[in-house]
Amino acid sequence: MDVTALISTALAFFIVAVSPGPANISNAAIAMSRGRRISLTYGLGLSSGLVFWGLVAASGVGVVLQSSLYLLMALKLLGGAYLLWLALQSARSAIRPGGRADVAATQGRWFLRGLILNMSNPKSVLAWMAALSVGLGPEDGWVAVAAATLVCVVMGFVNNLLYSLLFSVNGVMVTYRRVRRQIDGIVAGLFALAGVGLIRSAFAR
Repeated sequence: MDVTALISTALAFFIVAVSPGPANISNAAIAMSRGRRISLTYGLGLSSGLVFWGLVAASGVGVVLQSSLYLLMALKLLGGAYLLWLALQSARSAIRPGGRADVAATQGRWFLRGLILNMSNPKSVLAWMAALSVGLGPEDGWVAVAAATLVCVVMGFVNNLLYSLLFSVNGVMVTYRRVRRQIDGIVAGLFALAGVGLIRSAFAR
């Protein structure tokens, strides 16, 4: 695997990773409402969940997973249910005048929340397989697969780091406080749409 192919794989994965999805939306919301430290911890959990699906895709288990109808259905249902739970939490925050009630959550719990969010979304393996297929060919061995996977892992961490840093800037946080309820309401709607979409895809043929 040459350097050009490696760069192509990294760019393809970064484009997919940086696009607005449940993970990025939640990280941005947490950065605005909780600050940089908590968002970085949450982003570390997101990145760790992404690593899990990367290993699944790189090891070839992703192909097996995609062909296992009932296992994939179960994972999608669990992931959809978790997204709907997040939608409920955001909706409660939008309704509550004082904001979210879980301020005292430990750093470990924030890491765990990020980890669960990405691990509960089996669609992540599709993004991994698509990105890896950009630079990898049938003649590439395990060294090339490992290199491509490592580069994508780095891109995943960079993406979550950027979201944490950009949305925890003081000006962004001040703006969030002014329109917190509206933003939390929008986030709740986006989570609900993503959750319903994931559950519907579980029954698609």
